[in-house]
Amino acid sequence: MATHKPDMSCARVVQYKASGLDKIYRHNERRNESYGNENVITEMSRYNIHFKDPGGETYTEIFRRLEDEGVISTRGLREDATLLDEIIIDVNTQYFEEHGGYEYAKRFYAEAFHFIEKKFGAEHIVSAVMHADELNTEASERFGKDVYHYHLHAMVIPVVDKEIRWSKRCKDPELRGTVKEVIHQVSHSKKWASNIPLIDEHGEIILRKNGKPKFRKSYSILQDEVYEHMVSHGFIGFQRGERGSTAAHLDTLEFKIEKDKERLAEIEGRIEQAKLDYEPAREAKQKIEEIDSMGKRNITGKVVLSGEDYADLTALAKEGLTSRSKIWDMQRGLEYYRDGFERYSRRYDDLREKYESLTEKCRPFLDAMEHFPELVAAFVNKLRDLFADKAAREQVERARQIAEREKQRAMRKLTKKGWDMER
Repeated sequence: MATHKPDMSCARVVQYKASGLDKIYRHNERRNESYGNENVITEMSRYNIHFKDPGGETYTEIFRRLEDEGVISTRGLREDATLLDEIIIDVNTQYFEEHGGYEYAKRFYAEAFHFIEKKFGAEHIVSAVMHADELNTEASERFGKDVYHYHLHAMVIPVVDKEIRWSKRCKDPELRGTVKEVIHQVSHSKKWASNIPLIDEHGEIILRKNGKPKFRKSYSILQDEVYEHMVSHGFIGFQRGERGSTAAHLDTLEFKIEKDKERLAEIEGRIEQAKLDYEPAREAKQKIEEIDSMGKRNITGKVVLSGEDYADLTALAKEGLTSRSKIWDMQRGLEYYRDGFERYSRRYDDLREKYESLTEKCRPFLDAMEHFPELVAAFVNKLRDLFADKAAREQVERARQIAEREKQRAMRKLTKKGWDMER
């Protein structure tokens, strides 16, 4: 049997540009009808917990609103820059099962959310939700019941305070070089800049080829901060995620493959154990067949056993009592697998119906592809051009809106400056 690995915490960061916000919004807030992750059980999504609810707005809408309200500034931000960071925090599934399950997970991630509030600022958190609807199939098989993997998704805006100073062209010599205003600038690179040097095993700072020090990766520092915060607030019994682990950087499919390999190794261990359990069961069956021939009836009708038969029968009775609990566990496991089979059968039927419905809706297009491929290709290219034109127009409109907002802000500043001069 495979031994239980230490429970590890994990804190990782995923960057999102404007183009990816709608997709991650639909996933995190469970706005899709179906999910690529087949372990998402939508009937269980009602148990997801929001520590910060978007309140009906999309992530994009919240970001633009905060920009308009002056809470954040995109001054100097590139068009393809990171707008939101997703902070994902979790611990092994078994850790929560052994410490109170769903209720414990709620308390754990409520405290993890407080850490995120402190690090990023409550006003810069767009959403924070604990997912409790993703089935852990390996743990479910091990525990003989549905077991869910609890983890936290927090969408935050990476903001740093930037001082804007009066330039040398300022007419007032006393103002030149002084702080004009402080803006809350959106900047992933500045937010995650690290100034903690790397240290070798001898306590010496590791240097680059140019003689400057190497710095620890900020995501590794985040791992330390999350672990230390949770332990200091009484959540113990788990370890900090391993430094240098590649799990967080593996492609999702590759990571699942690695996990399946581990699971396969565990199943092989179970098979070997089952072989070991088989021999005593086989011997017990042989002895059960011998029980019928044990003893002889005397004239009163009572069965008289020899000393050897009595010892064998007593040993079998003790073994039967010991095995009773195992049989009950097997029965519960059988019920779990039967329920799981029925659940996945229903999901398969639903997906098949959706596939057939979609195929029927697309039938004219498929027929056209078969008989008039050149015309269909020309039609698709025309659509692509139209969508490209639409995207270009939307981009121009966004630029116009940004310029208009900047103009309005400049006008407000000039008006305020005029009032100050009059005073």
